[in-house]
Amino acid sequence: MNFKSISYFLGLFCFPISFLSFVNILYSSYFDYFLSIDAYFTTLLISLIVGYGLLYYGRDSQKKINYIEQILLIIIVYFLTALLISIPFYLSNNQVTFINSFFESISGLTGTGFSTFKNIKYLDPTLILWRSSSQWIGGLYFLFFLIIVFSNKKFNYKMISLTYSGDSSYSSQENIKSNIFKIFIYYCILSFSIFLLFNISGVRLFNSLNISMTLISGGGFLPTDSLNNIIQSNFQKIIFITSLLIAMLNFYLIFNIFNKKILAREHKEDLYIFLLSIILVILVYFNNNSGFDLIISVISSLSNSGLTLIESDKLSLYFLFITIIGGSLISNTSGIKLTRFYILLKIASSEIIKLISPNSVINKTIFGSDKKITDDNVKISFLIFISFFLSLFILSSFLVLDNIGFEKSFKLSILTLTNTVNSELFNMEILNFANLLTTSKISLIIFMIIGKIELISIFLIFKKIIFKD
Repeated sequence: MNFKSISYFLGLFCFPISFLSFVNILYSSYFDYFLSIDAYFTTLLISLIVGYGLLYYGRDSQKKINYIEQILLIIIVYFLTALLISIPFYLSNNQVTFINSFFESISGLTGTGFSTFKNIKYLDPTLILWRSSSQWIGGLYFLFFLIIVFSNKKFNYKMISLTYSGDSSYSSQENIKSNIFKIFIYYCILSFSIFLLFNISGVRLFNSLNISMTLISGGGFLPTDSLNNIIQSNFQKIIFITSLLIAMLNFYLIFNIFNKKILAREHKEDLYIFLLSIILVILVYFNNNSGFDLIISVISSLSNSGLTLIESDKLSLYFLFITIIGGSLISNTSGIKLTRFYILLKIASSEIIKLISPNSVINKTIFGSDKKITDDNVKISFLIFISFFLSLFILSSFLVLDNIGFEKSFKLSILTLTNTVNSELFNMEILNFANLLTTSKISLIIFMIIGKIELISIFLIFKKIIFKD
């Protein structure tokens, strides 16, 4: 295992936390929030020391790591950056324990949105901004991982190759720096655009800033106790829906729009997701005529955000099922993903057709494109299903021991694996994470990360360690 190279890249991921700390220091100074400014100075100092220390240790390495080492790097990045992000939570005046601080940090980085805080409106504004920032940086990191690491052709369990993946040399070694910079620029532009639109629509500046960082990352943290306190007019609801769609659809679609190169036939996955959203809205619209609010609930579930303007006791299982589907393969969403459902349904129907008419010619293309579904794609899709439900069973088993009931344990497990916030949409908003057992919190932390990187990646690391191949 090339630990020196891993150390070098790990050090690089510490510096964005330093930047966020510096931003919060400026914010605290400008608005006279000096009560908590020491926590951000501490975070800035520690992140710089750790970052430079790791860079120094790995300075003489080859700066090249294989796929298994990249997966290990991602897992360590989540844990190390979460430790750094947890410092302001732990040093705040809210008497937050270390495990609760770390839980809050992982929840933000993975875009899940589970929170140990109650009465958000009473929190220090700098801490609210810090929570939102953790989601924003987590969404950016995941796009880096998704496009640079998970585009690996040898272990293609994310199946990114089945959807449009931009330039064929996108993840080549010589273009990585350039492409990471492009991702960062486009991500910032989209974040600023959402912020600007909400601000123009009448949402107060502070809420606009926080909600823009939440929506672009597909996260679930809010700067207030309820979304109804922020989103009220129809124009604000339209912006909200558009923002959720941006996080849900293929990130390369944004690249093509900026590059003025829109290839409709290469983005049929996005078209299918959009059509699915319309169908899901229609299925419940006539029984629950709530206009934009219902559309927000469907898109929010499909984008694995979970934020909503309505309470939905009767439809909670319906929205819970939608969260399992998730959005595009190349997006900030989690879940099993629509493309994998599509593959299994298409192959299953093909096998039925073969039984009825053995001489039939079977079309194995994906979304009507030139790319074909291979046997490996089918195996991986099936394995993803198995690993998802295996994870669901394991996590539910741990949570049931916490005396929160089987139904809540089951729902919470699904929301954890799909990185979706526990909102009124699923009738789970009253759950108090601060009161959960430490074993439950640790289990949720582990499976929030697994929900992002897939259980298969853990198996690959174990295989590497055990068999040393």
